[in-house]
Amino acid sequence: MASISLRNVAKFYGDVQILFDCNLDIADHEFVVLVGPSGSGKTTLLRLISGLEHISAGDLYFGERRVNDVDVGDRDIAMVFQNYGLYPHMSVYDNMAFGLKRRKVPAPEIDRRVRGAAQMLNMGAYLERRPRQLSGGQRQRVALGRAIVREPAVFLLDEPLSNLDAHLRVQMRAEILRVHRTVTATAVYVTHDQIEAMTMGDRIVVMSEGRIQQVGTPDELYDSPANRFVASFIGTPAMGFLTCRVERNGDSVTLSSDSVTIRLQPEQARKVMQSGVERVSVGIRPERLMLDESAAADWTVHGLIDVVEMLGSEQYVHFSVDGGTLTARVSRDHPLKVQQTVTFSGAAQHLHLFDDTTGRTLS
Repeated sequence: MASISLRNVAKFYGDVQILFDCNLDIADHEFVVLVGPSGSGKTTLLRLISGLEHISAGDLYFGERRVNDVDVGDRDIAMVFQNYGLYPHMSVYDNMAFGLKRRKVPAPEIDRRVRGAAQMLNMGAYLERRPRQLSGGQRQRVALGRAIVREPAVFLLDEPLSNLDAHLRVQMRAEILRVHRTVTATAVYVTHDQIEAMTMGDRIVVMSEGRIQQVGTPDELYDSPANRFVASFIGTPAMGFLTCRVERNGDSVTLSSDSVTIRLQPEQARKVMQSGVERVSVGIRPERLMLDESAAADWTVHGLIDVVEMLGSEQYVHFSVDGGTLTARVSRDHPLKVQQTVTFSGAAQHLHLFDDTTGRTLS
């Protein structure tokens, strides 16, 4: 097993800086997911960990060993890529055994590892088939099995499920997690899909524009985002935002726009007062919006429906308000239509408050 530490890691391509001061500690046997939009730097960071790219600045440690200048073949890692990378002329067995044969592992040991991995991945009946005779999900299992037989200290997975359909993605997510619980390796997984990140990661590293925005458990990122980017990226449907003016009256604070007036709770008011901001970006999760006015609500907002997405047992209602757009999760028992005016209400304690200029949370 191996822990991984990145300390002030940066990456340049010529005069262009791609990664900025990345600091991250990954514990032994932890499953960490790097997530972010295209161009956020997550794959570059994974390639630095693997040794496929050279670190421009900073230090990378596997345990207590500094590995900046250690060759990729000496880092005790195994990688699974988006492209399966299987040899078409070889059987499943030979594809999985190929790396071990090159390392001159004894034949009985190769056979033990390959058949053990195949059984773990439910591929025992397909060992004599060629890749062209397999489905996409089965090919991905072979690629995963090829990494497992290495028995590495670290697994690195770069968007391995991107080529699969929605049903297979769900199935393979469970498969990868089951395998990780069985083997004794640390895993770093790259994806642009925040649903994969939320369902798979022990911890999630959210990246944007070459910087680590926040590191935390799925609960921490969802409930306590560090900034507006993390708040908007984590969660399905995404958090909605309203831009409000700050109105101070003694120790109380009210946030207002033409669509809504929100009287903050004392602790929220204190944070806004301490920040000194004049405009606040108010984030609201879809499940925190209650249809129609409620006597127990702290605020009410009126809007015009733009889109209604029917998902069976519930529907997502996207509506425009002054200062922004919001999305509400509503039971299908309430028939709603586009261009209909709606009223939603909510509790102040469920609001997320961000500096409208910097995007940083006020908590």
